[in-house]
Amino acid sequence: MSKVLEAKQAVVDEISGKLKSAVSVVVVDYRGLNVSQVTELRKQLREAGIDFKVYKNSMSRRAAETAGLEGLNEHLTGPNAIAFSTEDVVAPAKILNDFAKKNDKLEIKAGVIEGQIASVEEVKALAELPSREGLLSMLLSVLQAPMRNFALATKAVAEQKEEQGA
Repeated sequence: MSKVLEAKQAVVDEISGKLKSAVSVVVVDYRGLNVSQVTELRKQLREAGIDFKVYKNSMSRRAAETAGLEGLNEHLTGPNAIAFSTEDVVAPAKILNDFAKKNDKLEIKAGVIEGQIASVEEVKALAELPSREGLLSMLLSVLQAPMRNFALATKAVAEQKEEQGA
C-alpha cells in the first residue's frame, strides 16, 4: 500500500474510533464564519473537553460506514466540522446551538447521540435540556420535598400539642 493510502486509512481509522467512542457527535456547516468566530467557537468547545475538527467528507463517510453509522453520510456534504464528546452528551449540542443562535452562519446538520443518528431537531432538543448538574439539582429538590413536608407537618403537630398542653 502506498504512503498516501496508509495516511488516508489512518485518518479514516481515527474518525471511526472517535465516532465509536463518542457519547455525542454533532456535524455542523461552518461556511460563512470568519476566523475570529471559528476561533471563539473552538475555544468554547475545547474548554468543555470537546474535540472539534474538519475532515474530508470522503474520509468521514468511510469512517461512518466503518462505525456502523451509514445514515450520517447523507449529511456529510459541503464544508463540515464535527464535534466529538466522549464525556458529556449534552455539551456539544448546547454549545453549538447557543453559538448558532448568535451566528446564523453556523448550521447544525445532524448528530449521533449514544450511537443513534439524530436529526437537527433532536440535536436542538438535546441542547435545550438542562446540564447534568442542573438535572441532578432538580432531582435532589424533588427527593427532598417529601422529607421537608414531613418535617414541617411534624413540627406543626408538635407546636399544636404544645399549645394544647399550655
